[in-house]
Amino acid sequence: MDAIDRLSRLFERFPGIGPRQAQRFVQYLLRASPTLRNELIESVRQLSSTVHQCPECKRFSVGAKGACAICTSSTREQTLLAVVATDADLNALERSGTYSGRYFVLGGTISLASDSISGLRVKELLASMAERISHGLEEVILSFPANPEGDATAIRLQDELSSAGQGVALAKGIKVTKLGRGLSTGSELEYADPDTLKSALDNRK
Repeated sequence: MDAIDRLSRLFERFPGIGPRQAQRFVQYLLRASPTLRNELIESVRQLSSTVHQCPECKRFSVGAKGACAICTSSTREQTLLAVVATDADLNALERSGTYSGRYFVLGGTISLASDSISGLRVKELLASMAERISHGLEEVILSFPANPEGDATAIRLQDELSSAGQGVALAKGIKVTKLGRGLSTGSELEYADPDTLKSALDNRK
């Protein structure tokens, strides 16, 4: 396999990118200046050295290793925990300016084809609950896309949080809510506008 085909195959692994789009990316890079290609190479290389995963919320952020700026902020409400599917969803809530609590990035949603939570950080979330409650947690907001996968994930997490051995949330009176339908069915959080996200948070139940 030559360099063009190999790079095209790599681009095809990106979410939502098919063979034609992957080939367009490669052709663009072939026409681009060496400076742009070198900048791309260096940016990818720096992902390994400057970007770290926060041990508390699991989002990726730039800076020193350890808890991120959101998790260490003294102004964030420790009473609220929004569980989101991806970093992009967390960023959307932050841009909306309507949420001031803390986060946990689950790492995706359940695939309806398998109904499996493999690859999702469910165990890590459950393991963190006792400490979060000791710091004042009062409500867990399941903030998933308004689609079948998001709904299935929310239902599964509600079950996990109330199941034997993990029912500490309910035992302590912690509310478990879902975003209201300010989001239209099929909506992705990362593309929602601030007013829509505010409505979804205000109408959670």
